[in-house]
Amino acid sequence: YPVDYTNSPEVISKIDNMVAINNCVCVDLYGQISSESAGTRHVSGTGGQLDFLTGVGTAKGGKGFICFSSTFTDKKTGELKSRVVPSLLAGEIVTSPRTQAHYLVSEWGMVNVAGRSTWERAELIISLAHPMFREALIKEAEKMNIWRYTNKLV
Repeated sequence: YPVDYTNSPEVISKIDNMVAINNCVCVDLYGQISSESAGTRHVSGTGGQLDFLTGVGTAKGGKGFICFSSTFTDKKTGELKSRVVPSLLAGEIVTSPRTQAHYLVSEWGMVNVAGRSTWERAELIISLAHPMFREALIKEAEKMNIWRYTNKLV
């Protein structure tokens, strides 16, 4: 089938229990997802990510997952960096807005951020970051006035 059919949110929404699994370059503490760029460096296209998140969001029993490794190694510096960032960089492409993010998954767990407040999202998303980056992310979230510790963060 042509892409305008396979990626149609209307078509996807008619499939009960539809599951969409996508990847991302990074996610910020608001839940904005960038799957197309690293800063201003273009990495890939959307691949229909937003179409599928929209479709499964309205499908009966549908679920949309954004899966990512919590870290990556910078090829230029060899430095380990977090894919969970305080906020997207200037010029970074928002592939999927925070309102479309539901299930986020890293090797540290899975969280459902749908319908959560900004501070709840921040706390849940920080729980997906590599433990060595969590304290710095909490400090940034505090500076951004989006952090309220509820003792749920492991």
